[in-house]
Amino acid sequence: MKIVIIDGQGGRMGKMVVEQLKEKHPSLQLIAIGTNSIATAAMMKAGADYGATGENPVVVASKDADIIIGPIGIVIADSMIGEVTPAIAMAIGQSKAEKILIPVNKCNSHVVGAQNLPMSEYIKQVVEITDELIKNM
Repeated sequence: MKIVIIDGQGGRMGKMVVEQLKEKHPSLQLIAIGTNSIATAAMMKAGADYGATGENPVVVASKDADIIIGPIGIVIADSMIGEVTPAIAMAIGQSKAEKILIPVNKCNSHVVGAQNLPMSEYIKQVVEITDELIKNM
């Protein structure tokens, strides 16, 4: 199973996802891709098995990923202060992978119906959804 975690900025969200998934599933292989090297480093330090940085790793990893996890901005071109290129957004959007998108109401994007929860609660929900997807694959 190929699980790809994508994050940008400081990588805090991706770091939390990696930590929680590794805590529950230590043998799970996680691929961390940062839109910048700081995000990648944060996810690698948290325990990701593989890491890469930039547009091309996202495009390549999205082709055959089973699950892609990240903030909702990863499917919105030019979001995250321009870190998400149109090619990144398109690659993730066109991927056959199950996508678990965390609603972050920043970068002029608001998710109607999403609750304003602490990040830790969103990460808990990410782990629960990932667990369910793993069971059904």
